[in-house]
Amino acid sequence: MKTVKIAGKTVPAIGIGTWHMGDQADQRENEIAAIQAGLAAGARVVDTAEMYGSGRSETLVGEALAGSKRDDLFLISKVLPENASKQRMEASLDASLRRLRTDYLDLYLYHWRGNVPLAETVVELQRLQTSGKIHAWGISNFDVADLDELWALPQGDQAAANEDLYHLGSRGLDFAVLPWQREHQLPLIAYSPIAQGDAWGHQLTTNAVVKEIAAAHGVGIYQVLLAWVIRNPQVLAIPQTSSVQHMEQNVAAASLTLTVAELAALDEQFPRPTHKESLDIL
Repeated sequence: MKTVKIAGKTVPAIGIGTWHMGDQADQRENEIAAIQAGLAAGARVVDTAEMYGSGRSETLVGEALAGSKRDDLFLISKVLPENASKQRMEASLDASLRRLRTDYLDLYLYHWRGNVPLAETVVELQRLQTSGKIHAWGISNFDVADLDELWALPQGDQAAANEDLYHLGSRGLDFAVLPWQREHQLPLIAYSPIAQGDAWGHQLTTNAVVKEIAAAHGVGIYQVLLAWVIRNPQVLAIPQTSSVQHMEQNVAAASLTLTVAELAALDEQFPRPTHKESLDIL
């Protein structure tokens, strides 16, 4: 099983995403069951945010994790840009912790850039880490210029991870962001790693080569897409599903290794970028 080391902890390279979870009351039982099935299958990372459903996702996650041993989990949440200030961040974090039914986060991410000076945000994240309410902090939706700016700040290089959109149909990170992160030993957390089931027209699940590779390994298409995302070291994928079966298959993808020939065939279908592209954000 592929693993990733984040903030000093080694975790399986497939985690559990929760965007959109908690939004539909009639899906609540299915969503809780899916999260619990993912943990039973070996996942350790659960990723959420105060933005997701205006806190409903965090509340759902808190309920789903209520019977789990806290030390076995790696829990991530995110602060909104408007709350990433000295005046508001701790109250925002405290609200997340209450919803999640925990007294600390393993990783707290600055969700995306806003109007609060980055230096102020970093100072407050460092203070909250010192307080013990978060064990590490990081950023999300940061491009190379943002990362350069962060690293130039005092203690900016203490960031433990960057979470960006990344999947086979959206490879902009391959040109600049991923090389930068490898050079600076900053892990990537890939959100929407299966392109939200082709919701944005990437046609990954209908591609003949993807289907052939899945058939050759006797696995589902989404497992191939996830195995591609985590093909490089220090990349964690956080797919979201409300299906117990799909969740178990997602977690199993951490044990799937694509061959050099298969990766080359996927490169032909979905070419690596040859120039800097704008950061994809959902």
